[in-house]
Amino acid sequence: MPRVPAHLCECALGMLQGGMRTADVARAINCNVHTVRRLRQRYGETGRTADHPRSGRPRVTTPAQDRYIRTSHLRDRYRMATTTARVTPGTHNPSISAQTVRNRLRKAGLRACSPVVRQVLTRHHRQQCCLWAQTHRRWTRQEKVLFTDESRFCLTRGDGRIRVYRQRNECYTEACTRDRFGGGGSFMVCGSVSQHHRTELVVIAVNLNAVRYREDILLPHVVLFLQAHPDMTLQHDNATSHTARSVRDFLQDRNVSVLPWPAKSPDLNPIEQVWDLLDRRVRARAIPPRNVRELAGVLVEEWGNISQQELANLVQSMRRRCTAVLNAAGGHTRY
Repeated sequence: MPRVPAHLCECALGMLQGGMRTADVARAINCNVHTVRRLRQRYGETGRTADHPRSGRPRVTTPAQDRYIRTSHLRDRYRMATTTARVTPGTHNPSISAQTVRNRLRKAGLRACSPVVRQVLTRHHRQQCCLWAQTHRRWTRQEKVLFTDESRFCLTRGDGRIRVYRQRNECYTEACTRDRFGGGGSFMVCGSVSQHHRTELVVIAVNLNAVRYREDILLPHVVLFLQAHPDMTLQHDNATSHTARSVRDFLQDRNVSVLPWPAKSPDLNPIEQVWDLLDRRVRARAIPPRNVRELAGVLVEEWGNISQQELANLVQSMRRRCTAVLNAAGGHTRY
């Protein structure tokens, strides 16, 4: 809140000496009641209404450093604020903080890249990824693979409160959707994409296990699609709901061929970028969803609005992904 001008402080002191209430004085000069109380206390202690002199907040960075911060993040959009704070020229001990860099970027309409917490890859995981990438590095457009995966979406309000969304007569049932981390309701969605096709987006309101994966996703959606396209191969990761014996027997009985997939290899799966694209489309809407029911409807709508060309471009990047994994010796890539 801005400071009260000196002439208003004098007027407020005169009103208080005239017998007016503190609340009435605050309302008259358009300030907080606590400001009037501090003004009266200061006058009783020092005999004046003027605030103590201040030098003002010193500037942390120079205009040249601001230009360096802005230019560095324009050239490298994956650059983190901690890196810029450490290498900014002209900063001595103590140097500028990462939060100062973020504030300068926010004023310029930019954003620093957040540190990514990635999975820890052992030597065995790297070898398996390299072996798979070496086998499929000649990936062509004739490869007919249906990529299937799940992702969790939640309502984020930023206040840290725990909300429980329920319908009538569901006070103590497991159908309640609760999210402790996002601050709103959350659920999982499942979808499948290929170079020329996609399946419907399935909303899963409860935790996914092998039975629900078989009965709610594979049987009504994926298997029907693969039976209509018998030359296609199914791809799903090594989640426990995918590798359960009941799911493997179910797919084998229906003659569904499954593409072998290395463990802990999200950089190879192009559908991960589809979830990111879907999330950005939902966040870019003018009217954000207010509850989990609206969020589910928005996700299904935006899933249908994604062009097939965008999905085809992601599927066609498999050859580049394999090359990047080989160059990284089975480690993490920019994908």
